[in-house]
Amino acid sequence: MDFSAFLNFDAAVFQWVEQLHNFAIDGAIGAVLVFLTKLFDTGFIWMIVAAILFCFRKTRRAGVTMAAALVVMVVCNNLVLKNLFARPRPFDLDWPAMKNGWQYVYPQLVDKPSSFSFPSGHASSGFAAATGLCVSKKPYLFIPGILLAAIVAFSRIYVEVHYPTDVIFGALLGIVYGLIAVFVCRLLIKIVNEKTKLKLFRE
Repeated sequence: MDFSAFLNFDAAVFQWVEQLHNFAIDGAIGAVLVFLTKLFDTGFIWMIVAAILFCFRKTRRAGVTMAAALVVMVVCNNLVLKNLFARPRPFDLDWPAMKNGWQYVYPQLVDKPSSFSFPSGHASSGFAAATGLCVSKKPYLFIPGILLAAIVAFSRIYVEVHYPTDVIFGALLGIVYGLIAVFVCRLLIKIVNEKTKLKLFRE
């Protein structure tokens, strides 16, 4: 896929982010974003949340759906789409000259990832997990989940290891992965409840 059509948009967002760097690089905002982007380098944190939710019957459905969404994400996003599109990371791209003279310079806030860039795994896993979390129907759970997913996704742009379009499409695909998990888990949970007398999941 030719991503050149997106480069002007990506460059414009990076220029705005660089202004934020000047404001926040040595402050709390930058430190938090760098910390979060490193903390969520894998989906392990989301899986821990899913496991905790599974331990309680009232949130078990959300825990199973979150875990399923993350599995769908790993298969579709990390194993298939990244290798299919094979988009180089921003720091590996030979950027064309921009009309305003801007050039991409990697800020080196985190180590360089070795995988392909599109779509963002951080954004996909976060929004897949948050979508699965929505089945809890508990705002005190899914609202923080959505906000955290959004902040982690933005952190990938802030540290400039993903193009903004990677993150946008990654978030949208994450929602799709989550919806697939919601549909599949709804059917499986119904079967489990009907076939067992334990009623492991709330209706």
